[in-house]
Amino acid sequence: MSLQKQVMDKMKEAMKAKDTVALQALRAVKSAFLLAKTETGVQEELSEEQEIKIIQKQVKQRKDSAAIFIKQNRQDLAEPELAELAVLEQFLPEALSEEEIEGVVIATINDLGASGMKDMGKVMGIVSKELAGQADGKIISTLVKKNLMS
Repeated sequence: MSLQKQVMDKMKEAMKAKDTVALQALRAVKSAFLLAKTETGVQEELSEEQEIKIIQKQVKQRKDSAAIFIKQNRQDLAEPELAELAVLEQFLPEALSEEEIEGVVIATINDLGASGMKDMGKVMGIVSKELAGQADGKIISTLVKKNLMS
């Protein structure tokens, strides 16, 4: 079942349960899906990879907003963001641990024979594609830098 269908089903459940937080998060994702579909001008279906990227973007926005609100001691504004974050994360694949990500990074570096920061772009491209939806780009970037420098 596509992520779009799952989101719609969860929206119906949230409406029946009168769960306004979940409903707000799911409507934002549905809106992002519709924008992505119409962006190209053609009503084509989104691939699963595109759907995951859209949800990841929504999750990242919630995390960033919550971090800013917490930094400014605005717990009242951070809590709804964190609640929406929890709703959205259920649609993403299981995230990998930092050790698992590092294993993929090291294997990729060895496969490519990468030997310095000049090869960072190549390594990042391959690892990011391989771990799409399972790892945050910032963590991947940090681990690639660390392993290319050593």
